[in-house]
Amino acid sequence: MAGLHLHRLSSHLLALATLATLGVSETQAQRPGPDPAAVARVRAQYAKREVSIPMRDGTKLFTSIYVPRDTSKAVPILLMRTPYSVAPYGPNEYAGQLGPFPDIDREGWIFVNQDVRGRYMSEGYYSFMTPHLGPDRKAGAVDESTDTYDTIEWILKNIGHHNGRVGMWGNSAPGFFVAAGMIGAHPALKFSYPSAPMIDWWLGDDRHMNGLFKLSQTYNFLKGFDQPRPGPVTQYPAGPNAGTTDGYAWHLKMGALSNYGSGPLQNRIAFWDSIVAHPDYDAYWQARSLWKHAKNITPAVLLVGGWYDVEDPYGMLRLNQSMQADSRSTKQMLVIGPWSHGGWNRADFPTFGAFTNGSPTGKFFRDSVGAPAFRCLLKDDCGSFQFGGALVFEPGTNQWKRFDAWPPKTARPRSLYLREQGVASFAAPTAATGSDRYVSDPAKPVPYTMGNTFGFNAMYPTEDQRFASRRPDVLVYRSEVLTEDITVAGPVSALLHVASTGTDADFVVKIIDQYPDDAPPEFEGGPRLDAYERLVRPGVARARWRRGYSRSVPLTANVADTVRVPLDDVMHTFRKSHRIVVHVQSTWFPAVDRNPQRFVPNIYKAKDSDFQTATMTVFRTAARPSHLTLNVLP
Repeated sequence: MAGLHLHRLSSHLLALATLATLGVSETQAQRPGPDPAAVARVRAQYAKREVSIPMRDGTKLFTSIYVPRDTSKAVPILLMRTPYSVAPYGPNEYAGQLGPFPDIDREGWIFVNQDVRGRYMSEGYYSFMTPHLGPDRKAGAVDESTDTYDTIEWILKNIGHHNGRVGMWGNSAPGFFVAAGMIGAHPALKFSYPSAPMIDWWLGDDRHMNGLFKLSQTYNFLKGFDQPRPGPVTQYPAGPNAGTTDGYAWHLKMGALSNYGSGPLQNRIAFWDSIVAHPDYDAYWQARSLWKHAKNITPAVLLVGGWYDVEDPYGMLRLNQSMQADSRSTKQMLVIGPWSHGGWNRADFPTFGAFTNGSPTGKFFRDSVGAPAFRCLLKDDCGSFQFGGALVFEPGTNQWKRFDAWPPKTARPRSLYLREQGVASFAAPTAATGSDRYVSDPAKPVPYTMGNTFGFNAMYPTEDQRFASRRPDVLVYRSEVLTEDITVAGPVSALLHVASTGTDADFVVKIIDQYPDDAPPEFEGGPRLDAYERLVRPGVARARWRRGYSRSVPLTANVADTVRVPLDDVMHTFRKSHRIVVHVQSTWFPAVDRNPQRFVPNIYKAKDSDFQTATMTVFRTAARPSHLTLNVLP
């Protein structure tokens, strides 16, 4: 029964970790308070003080400082900057846990937690994804890099018994502040741990996916997070309550995005207005593309993310890519595991959904990589731990693989073609004619999940896709039964040759692992996996940006064109006796917004009357070979 026990424990912890995935900040969530015994332990080990640290422009940032009562030795400082509150507030109110991992506070280090500019008890104005000003900033100008620098400078001068080394950590939005703080870093910042960091809110991460608006996730998050405040507060007002758990029906009833701002959001959510005003990848979004500034990073960097992260899967991959190109001398390590958003910091993850991971992978990370990295880089207590390269979990075989860098240099591109009679094949088409068609109706969009959820279903990344493959508005292509294992490692993209009867269109491509017809459960108590269509990776593209993301260009109705659909990186082994399956569809609701399928210059201002059905054609000929490009390991 051990396997079943671990599965239940992992599921319980995953539910807690999912609060952040659903866009619920920790202080807004209705959850049990910290364990009194844990609070008592922290209180016995640490003395707490609260201060307001002045930044170079005079703005004061509220900061909680936990200093070990044992002052007999010099210890490192761990800094976390967050928009999600450093609660509990009050010098006599103690947290039940400090730092990124359970029990790391037993090390007796100094822990510093700070409300970022404009949030909770800190002064100033909060800017989403604060633009990085760079080394040419004017005297006195501030961004998250300068706020981090000023905070560290104050800490070093005003806290005793430290060893002069600072480590910074944070997951999701706090991960963005880690990434921003390691650019132009203070000399004392020796180690940065950006976990699932937000890096670009238009190309990926929380708010968009290749420019398509993440509707359910963004609405659910902003309605609570972005409420106005009169000044420093310890609690924000609650957002509007939808009164239902059926997000699909609720968002469909809401209709066009133009109905939201003056409806349930009541013109109270300022950032919603910014999104509406900037539909393309213009200067507004590009100024918030933090990855462009990841150059000559001086702290060592541990970059971590999860294959099943539905919130910020893009940031760690894009930041890793930028650092490999522009910060080659940085000591860097990348870890990607079989985890949902941020769950590796808390949960054990012996399983995910219907699938086993073969071992408690989250615990392995914390014990073998996470905590040892902090000790090694902040105390020179390295032992046998080696920092560097890429440590990546391979679903399918449930093994950890080490590479010198990511993507693996030995991976080679291989084309998987969409062929006649619903076949996916590594052999290119030879016919002069051939296409498949489906009718896309925005009034009856394809759901992204089987689950009934208002926020965002954290379990959808491995869901059985048969609920979609049985729909007439989803094209399905299946390979023959594989006669050998195929391991895909690295970026995946699709090149679709298409036409539409409308003047705009979305294309969703999913790569799927279909299990054999007689597949048994993978762990005790798990479901049978007969012909299960396991989602490996989805990708989306909007035809208006086929010429580039900075401007929208309509389709010409009934004229063949080309659309590239980027999918985030993959590490997955399709086992012998399985099939590789590809889905092509034009709606994925309400994970992303619906396309009216009639071109409107600003899609956020489309009206309900602009939505129309359209017939999509996908070509599969020798001249127009629609296909996926997979990077395959030898």
